[in-house]
Amino acid sequence: MPRRPLSDTWPDLDDDGLLEIRMAELPLTIEGTLALRIEQLREELRLRGLVFPLHFYLSDEWFTPDGATAVAIPFYLAHPRLEKLEEAQMLEVEGGEHQWCMRILRHEAGHAIDNAYRLRRRRTRRQIFGAPSKPYPEFYTPKPYSKSFVLHLDSWYAQSHPDEDFAETFAMWLTPNSEWRQRYAGWKALAKLEYMDTLMGSLRDVAPPVVNPEEIDPLPSRRTTLRQHYRNKRRHYGVDYPNFYDRDLRRLFSDAPELSSHVTAAQFISRIRRPVRRVVADWTGSYQYTIDQVLEDMIERCRELKLRLAVPEEQARQEFTVLLTVQAMNYLHSGGHRLFL
Repeated sequence: MPRRPLSDTWPDLDDDGLLEIRMAELPLTIEGTLALRIEQLREELRLRGLVFPLHFYLSDEWFTPDGATAVAIPFYLAHPRLEKLEEAQMLEVEGGEHQWCMRILRHEAGHAIDNAYRLRRRRTRRQIFGAPSKPYPEFYTPKPYSKSFVLHLDSWYAQSHPDEDFAETFAMWLTPNSEWRQRYAGWKALAKLEYMDTLMGSLRDVAPPVVNPEEIDPLPSRRTTLRQHYRNKRRHYGVDYPNFYDRDLRRLFSDAPELSSHVTAAQFISRIRRPVRRVVADWTGSYQYTIDQVLEDMIERCRELKLRLAVPEEQARQEFTVLLTVQAMNYLHSGGHRLFL
């Protein structure tokens, strides 16, 4: 028996109520702030003379279907109430901030233009960026200091696959006032940007051979509840391997009897948890949710070991931030990071 349409008051539901809603039942459209950001992208493309049609629709995450000139945008960006739910469930809203959203939109536009003009077939494109036929890795290990790739999205994402390298280079090239020639002077990545500049110049006012607005996994087809969606998402970005923090924790904290009057390590970490989590996420490109799982493990381990603060608080905060960064990087290098398509 089909469910009744959602009441217009659905945004007033508490989180538990929202989580019971099936994704397909959400009465969402692309409008408001999200529509303005898409229009900004279109204007950036128009100013470059790129006139290929680009279709946007709502799904469960960011991606561009293979061979399509369509871009899927995560549903939560279509309503502020759902952005709040996303933040409550995942500790951040991917693409929620204006510049973050624009970076992802430009990246996805790079995939779409690649499809629209069949650029993967071009020999020079393959020589410069690598073979598009290379299988997507389950994991990739980035080289943070490499100068062969642009730095655009988090996690050194251009290094994950030749197609992502192309999309990231396009996004950097498209970004207004990026001053990429100056920024990447002396980098091997500059040759990729110069090729992109020449390639896109050749496409000015050229109609694309492919116009394919096919929607893969649009929101109305998603029958799972929001609760199951977030359960799956947290499982994907959670910490699923053993960590051993004892040695590192004992550098900052101690169970020595003479420190019995000091604040507990668990209390100290809990106090700085939110700002440190945000800083480490910015540094490493890891999801705040992933970092929070590491923090939760550390807090629990500090309780088990009955550790207390053994150094001045400011020193502990700085050194703990470094410790957490190392753990997040270990997770990043083991494959625990976001992957756009």
